[in-house]
Amino acid sequence: MTNLKLVIIIIAFLGLVSCDDNRVFDEYQTVSESWEKDEEISFALPELDTSKTYNLFINVRNDNSYKYSNLFLISKMKFPNGKVVTDTLEYQMAAPNGSWLGTGFTDLKENKLWYKENVSFTEDGEYIITLQHAMRKNGEILGINSLEGITDVGFRIESAQKP
Repeated sequence: MTNLKLVIIIIAFLGLVSCDDNRVFDEYQTVSESWEKDEEISFALPELDTSKTYNLFINVRNDNSYKYSNLFLISKMKFPNGKVVTDTLEYQMAAPNGSWLGTGFTDLKENKLWYKENVSFTEDGEYIITLQHAMRKNGEILGINSLEGITDVGFRIESAQKP
């Protein structure tokens, strides 16, 4: 009887996880042992429907070797016409008590971080998203050269309209 309950729970969980009708694009890149200050992580976006709007997310996976409660990123969105929009972003990674805000059952936590809301991709051609960390210690001018504890960085696009 216990085995049957376990099988039902696993099937229900997989069913819930696999239902993701809003996802349009979801890609990750693995960070080597540390994310270097000058290392840019880029995502070439697929061709998107110009008549629809989308919500954009940055996904970050971290483990317990991440030493900070927040994360600063520099994002660049390169448009097909060559225009580049650069943003400096700050995300909270831990609660005041030190517990991670991401989801996950192990030491690895996944964070789905809002980037932009209701975005239209009106130009034909390739859009490229580039992410780079901009972490520094309090009171120091120079940034952290090797950021440890970030294991993967991803980019996700969801349809803003419900299917």
